[in-house]
Amino acid sequence: MSVNISAKEVNELRQKTGSGMMDCKKALVEAGGDFDKAIDILRKKGQKVSAARSNRETSEGIVIYKLSSNEEKASILSFTCETDFVAKNEDFQELASRILDTAFENNFSSVEEILSSKLDSMTIEQEIVNLIGKIGEKIELRQYENLEGEKIVPYIHAGNKLGVLVSLVNTSSVDYVSAGKDIAMQIAAMNPIALNKDGVDQSVIDKEIEIGKEQAIKEGKPENIVEKIAQGKLQKFFKENTLLSQSFVKDNSMTIESYLGTFSSDLKVDKFLRVSIG
Repeated sequence: MSVNISAKEVNELRQKTGSGMMDCKKALVEAGGDFDKAIDILRKKGQKVSAARSNRETSEGIVIYKLSSNEEKASILSFTCETDFVAKNEDFQELASRILDTAFENNFSSVEEILSSKLDSMTIEQEIVNLIGKIGEKIELRQYENLEGEKIVPYIHAGNKLGVLVSLVNTSSVDYVSAGKDIAMQIAAMNPIALNKDGVDQSVIDKEIEIGKEQAIKEGKPENIVEKIAQGKLQKFFKENTLLSQSFVKDNSMTIESYLGTFSSDLKVDKFLRVSIG
């Protein structure tokens, strides 16, 4: 027996699920006009698409942040997809924004916690699966991080593919926003692995020393100075890869630490986060 499905019913289902008009009509016909059953059909379709594309790479997407009004707390996330076309899709960007708002307001601290939480009547994981069914691409909430401090300065690089949060201390009577923006751009460009050498993991240090020794031996250096050469290379590694020791990209005559000193001898970077797509 054929079922008459009205345009109003189709539109109502489209508004609720975000699926295309034809998909909604097919689901309602298959469900015999049962609205809840039609929603389940569309969800299952989304799950099928999600499973079919589970091995795909998500090398596109957006990075967005949310900053508290007092600038003492910020959250940043990366929401990824397969193509730049989808990264610019309004539904994709809207869902990313809603996820970030929910995570920020509820003080969530991990991707797993976010995915299992509710957004309206569904979990966020289900919302993502539904969007996968609608768009036809793999979509992931890849990374979510929080940062707290005295004052946080955010920065999103052109194209929303990379974002940085910088926490500064001793910011009173200082133009910390200008300093923070410049330092955030430095972090975006140079990708430091730590604030200073004290923040570098010992395993990384051990590996760099080992590499330095191997290079010195291959170059035929005397065995009694191999260790000294390796230590010298390690210091060069610290200078190039830790934020405060890096040369300032806007003025190579100073380091980031000395650049901070041009604002105030007390202004310091406390910590930072860098989140990127790809």
